[in-house]
Amino acid sequence: MNYLAHSYLAFTDEQIVGQFLEDVIPNRDRFSFPEKIQQGITLHREIDTFTDAHPEISEAKKIFSPLVRLYAGAFVDVSMDYFLANSLADEVLKNHAERVYRVLRKYQEMLPEKLIRMVDGMEKDNWLYNYKEDWGIKYSMQNVLNKAKYLEKDLPVFELFLANKPQLQKHFDRFFPDLFEYAQKVNSEF
Repeated sequence: MNYLAHSYLAFTDEQIVGQFLEDVIPNRDRFSFPEKIQQGITLHREIDTFTDAHPEISEAKKIFSPLVRLYAGAFVDVSMDYFLANSLADEVLKNHAERVYRVLRKYQEMLPEKLIRMVDGMEKDNWLYNYKEDWGIKYSMQNVLNKAKYLEKDLPVFELFLANKPQLQKHFDRFFPDLFEYAQKVNSEF
């Protein structure tokens, strides 16, 4: 899952922070954060493990694999954020995005500079809210292409997404309720 899903599956402000930190800190640094933020880091890892093992995600990866090979999972993650954004009422999505930006700013002194720069761009362009738009997901997919070391930057990944949107929607619909239930279970064990 990508930024929207990870933040949406966080049950506290501290877990939101941990969810974002997981992608930018070395594993050894996770224990330097308060326990409730560590819970967010753990939750992020649990979500990723569950997602990678889910049969619907495995099937969704087959859509992208011929074009982007091992990067298929990253494009599926971005795609799932699109479907999550569109499954939420507009006001719910807007309020969630605003909350995430507010929380990350509140804990900004704990964030590495790399994450602060990302949050600046994320908030400026309202990534979390704009995941619901085709152009927002196109932008996110291009970001993945730009960061990928072994992929050409002009691969038609977005066009592949558009051509397979109905099938990807089915995978999301069968996957996300399982993920939500799993995240609640993990959270209840903290």
